[in-house]
Amino acid sequence: MPEEPKNTYVYRVLRYTPNLVRDEWVNIGVLLEQSGGGFNGNPSKRAIRLIEEQSELARVRRLHPQADEGLLRALPGELDTRLRDAPGGAAAYLEKVNETLSNVLQLSPPRGLLADDFDAELDRLYRAHVAVPRGTRVGALESTRAWIKQRINDVFLRRRVPKLERNIRVEEFTELGDPLKLDYGYRNGARGFLHALALGRDVSQFKTLAYTAGRIRQRLPRCEFTAITEDEPASDSRQHQFVVRLFGNENIAIVPLSGIDKFADDLRVRLQ
Repeated sequence: MPEEPKNTYVYRVLRYTPNLVRDEWVNIGVLLEQSGGGFNGNPSKRAIRLIEEQSELARVRRLHPQADEGLLRALPGELDTRLRDAPGGAAAYLEKVNETLSNVLQLSPPRGLLADDFDAELDRLYRAHVAVPRGTRVGALESTRAWIKQRINDVFLRRRVPKLERNIRVEEFTELGDPLKLDYGYRNGARGFLHALALGRDVSQFKTLAYTAGRIRQRLPRCEFTAITEDEPASDSRQHQFVVRLFGNENIAIVPLSGIDKFADDLRVRLQ
C-alpha cells in the first residue's frame, strides 16, 4: 500500500472583490502554510502565490472592467514582504488585511489538507483555484510563464532532478524591497538560477532578468543563469534576436522547452 502523506498544510484563497453589493469576486492567489501544530500553531513554512501574468490580469479586467490593475500588480511584492515581516506574525497581518481591505480583498476560511511536497501542493492549489481555466485558447496559454513553469515542474519530477530551491528573493543581491523572485536555484560548487520567461510576452521581463543577473554577479561572480522559454528564439524575429544578444552579453543561457528533458538529465547528473 502507498504511504499516507506525512505533512499537514493549511491553505486560504485570496479573492478580489471590487463590488461587495453584487457579492462577486475572482480568485487571485493562494496562501499555503505547513502547520506547526494545528490551525493555531506557528507554521514551519509559508508561501503566497498571486496572479502576475498579463493574461491573468486581463481575465480579472474582463470580469471586473473597473479593476484596480495597479493594486493587483503591487500585491505580490507587498503581501510577500508583509507576511515575512509583520509584527505578530502572518496571522495578525492577515486579520488586518481582512479588516482594512475587506472592500477589495477577502481571504477564504482556512482549509486543511495532507500532502508530501510543499511546492508541488502550492502549484496544484494555484492551478485548481486561480489559474486560467482549461478551455482557454491553447496558443495563449502556452505563451505564459505559468504554463512554462508547469512544464518544467513536470519534467524535473519525471527526470528525478534533485529538489531545487524555489522562489529565490533577489533583494539580498540587488536592493531591499526588490520584488523579483527567481523561479529555481541550485548549488553545485557555484550557485545556479533558472527562470521561466515567455518569448511571446513583454520584452521588459528579459531586460529585468539581464539586469538582475548583472547585479547578482557583483556578489557571486561564478554563478550561472538559465532562462527557460516556450520556444527556440526565431531568427526572423527582431524581438527574439534582441533577447539573444542581450542574454549573450550577460552570459545567460536560453533553453527552450523542446530541450528541457536533456537539460534536466544533465542537471540531475551535475547535482548528484
